[in-house]
Amino acid sequence: MRASADTKHQIMVAAEKVMSQKGLKDSTISEIATLANINDSVIYHYFKNKEDLLFSIEGDHLQKVTKMLKEQLVGIPEVMSRLSKMVWFHLNYNLSNRDYSKLLVFECRSNINFYKHQAYNLIRRYAKIMLDILDDGVREGVFRDDVDTYLMRDLIIGATDWITIRRIVQDDFSDIMPEVERFMALVRIMIKAPSPGVPAKNDKHARILAAAEKAFSQRGYSAATIAEIARLAGVAEGTIYEYFTNKQDLLMSIPKARFAEHIDKLKELFVIKSTVRKLRRFVHYHFLLYLTQPDFLRVFLLNIQLNPDFYRSESFAMFQQYTAIVDRILEEGKGNRCLREEVESEMFKAFLFGGFSHVTLRWYILGQETDQDKMAEINSIVTLLTDAVVSPEEGAAA
Repeated sequence: MRASADTKHQIMVAAEKVMSQKGLKDSTISEIATLANINDSVIYHYFKNKEDLLFSIEGDHLQKVTKMLKEQLVGIPEVMSRLSKMVWFHLNYNLSNRDYSKLLVFECRSNINFYKHQAYNLIRRYAKIMLDILDDGVREGVFRDDVDTYLMRDLIIGATDWITIRRIVQDDFSDIMPEVERFMALVRIMIKAPSPGVPAKNDKHARILAAAEKAFSQRGYSAATIAEIARLAGVAEGTIYEYFTNKQDLLMSIPKARFAEHIDKLKELFVIKSTVRKLRRFVHYHFLLYLTQPDFLRVFLLNIQLNPDFYRSESFAMFQQYTAIVDRILEEGKGNRCLREEVESEMFKAFLFGGFSHVTLRWYILGQETDQDKMAEINSIVTLLTDAVVSPEEGAAA
């Protein structure tokens, strides 16, 4: 049994060397067998074909690297340190095992059959470790709670692949640690630094709002309790009443804070010179709220927008300020003749904001579309709405 395992390992070592130099297509079973000091036929006792041999080499590495990574992460309690350690380990292993990396990046990733091989499941298992770290960070409050951890995982692994490829192509053997430090500095900004409207740890008012938004989204307004919101916010129940009169006041305060945040973010729109681009940017931004702030949108669509009290609140006044941005863009467009003069602002807003509510409610209720499906629909809506108001001259010029 031992001899069999040794022979299989010997074949994979020889194949990795040959294939990393010549590629899968130009490598032959004969030269791999010669380097392994065996007959050609022996290879087929262990592998179906040359492709299976290539994928098995990567799978063997991935089993080892997953075990080594888990050992590296033992005893590191702080989640950002674990993430940094995994990024360092991943890059360091890739660059210390360049034959493996070259084959994975240039031969396996470009081969559709690789994604059907059992070796790809090992990649998914390895990547799951990073996903678990990111999820831990969100649960512990270290990372922003609006981070899409799947997307962040893909960004990080994609970026490490980019660095690996560049280093391999350039034969760069310099110390990886300085690059990891710059890499993690950027990651920290993306997932740890609060964006506008995200509560700081000592901001009780903002923490309570964020907790209420999450509780109302997950449990519904009626089922969520002040005690539950207090627990999520990390405050005493009585503290909530220092800032809000009751649960209804808390509910109506959520859109006021959110739309103030949106107005602030959209100030950059008016730096853009093209009115059509401003309009496209606004519509795109508004629909992306579904993907970037799902808790808020669920609460707004189901508990606020359909509540008559909303239309008598300060939150509605803030919402009107937000929607008035569209009025300003349309008036500007009419003035410079890039938008049709006969466009009625209220009618356009009916299609934009009413259409948004209907489309996103469908997404919530049915839940069948992927994020790619939603992005395709968003892009179609942006085109439909902007094309409807662009002047014939502007449309012809475009």
